[in-house]
Amino acid sequence: MLAGINSPDLRNNYHTRENMDRLASNVLLRNVLEADLPILFEQQREPEANEMAAFAARDQDAFTAHWTKILSNESLIARTILFEGQVAGNIGCFESSGVRQVGYWIGKQYWGRGIATAALAEFLRDITVRPLYAHVAKHNVASIRVLEKCGFTICGEERDGEIEEVVLELVSLERE
Repeated sequence: MLAGINSPDLRNNYHTRENMDRLASNVLLRNVLEADLPILFEQQREPEANEMAAFAARDQDAFTAHWTKILSNESLIARTILFEGQVAGNIGCFESSGVRQVGYWIGKQYWGRGIATAALAEFLRDITVRPLYAHVAKHNVASIRVLEKCGFTICGEERDGEIEEVVLELVSLERE
C-alpha cells in the first residue's frame, strides 16, 4: 500500500481524474492462469479481508476444488486482475438464483489505490448482461463504494445467515 494514501488529504487528491486514468492503464484483466492460483489462495486467507468480506478462507483442498469448478464452467467468467504486472486479485461474473452477479477479491496490499474500481469498470465493458447484481456485506463500505462508482445502485438488503448484505444492481453503464 502507498504510504499515507489513507490520510484524507492524500486520498482526495489521489482519486483525481488524471490519476484514475493513469491507474486504469496499470490495471489489466486476463484469463486466470494456473500460476495465479497460489497467489489468489494466499490473498483469500488474509484475516482482515475475510472479516471485511464476511467470507471464511478456504483451506487448500477446498480452494483448489472451488477454482477447478470455476475454471471448468463455461457459464462463469473469471479474470485475474493485474496491477503493474502483479496479481492483485480476481473478478468474476456468475449466475446465482437465476440472476447474473459480479464478485471480486483484491489482495489487501492493493487496497486503497482504486484498483478494484478500475478493474470493475474494465470488466463491465466486456460483461454486457443487464441487470447485473452484487451482494456485499453491509459493513464493507469500501466495496459498496466501488460498485457505486461503477454505476451500481442499492436496491435492497438481505440476510445470509448472520451476515447482513446490501444488494446492488447495475441496469446500464450510463450514470446520472
